[in-house]
Amino acid sequence: MDNTLKNICLGLLLMGAASCTSHYELVAVDRSRIVIDKRFDAHPDAEAAAFLEPYKAKVDEVMAPVVGEVAHDMAAYRPESDLSNLLPDIFMEAAAYYGEKTDFAVYNMGGIRAALSKGPVTVGDVLDVAPFDNKICFLTLSGDKVMELFRQIAARGGEGVSHGVELVITKDGKLISAKLNGKEVDPQASYRITTIDYLAQGNDQMTAFKSGTNLYSPQEESNNARFVITDFFKRQQAEGIVVSSEVEGRIKVQ
Repeated sequence: MDNTLKNICLGLLLMGAASCTSHYELVAVDRSRIVIDKRFDAHPDAEAAAFLEPYKAKVDEVMAPVVGEVAHDMAAYRPESDLSNLLPDIFMEAAAYYGEKTDFAVYNMGGIRAALSKGPVTVGDVLDVAPFDNKICFLTLSGDKVMELFRQIAARGGEGVSHGVELVITKDGKLISAKLNGKEVDPQASYRITTIDYLAQGNDQMTAFKSGTNLYSPQEESNNARFVITDFFKRQQAEGIVVSSEVEGRIKVQ
């Protein structure tokens, strides 16, 4: 670099440094709450609407297609709910498409970010429910680690577990009993589990997952939870099935 260019670069650096120096001082903070509700719909801003229209059309093109239908409103809440039952059941069903045969599935309540309303389900609805890039994965836990996992689920007041899991917990988060498909968990046996990679890493205080072995965690985007869920709805739609799910006593509080 010649001297002229060096001098220009040095000058720019000095100007930048000078511009970062401020003589302003914060002397007060004032705030107000702006409520955004349906009142704003009464007098829409025509200029803003015109600006957003081409973007809205593009978003609607992606998000509006209907992929299935649900029989009733579904929401997620602890210890057990219709939606938090449906999602691990979907993941259990999806296991076969990965060549897996699993004993149960776990889906975290924190990953369920919206409810489903009775009627058509769109791509956008699924994205609202599962907005993260969490991906389906499979791992094996010993029976004693499964019991540790169930104790951790109890401590959290419940998480999404698939059909066949029966947990009885106390109000203060202690595990009283656990069964899989009507049988006691064998501490010496091995159990194959379907979940998401976020939980397989031990997140949401379910650290028992970190002891998992034979981990299969496909990382392509097509394995994101939202695509697994969307594909399930599309299969049901193709067969004319309206999806339903009920609270059935998978997690009982005593």
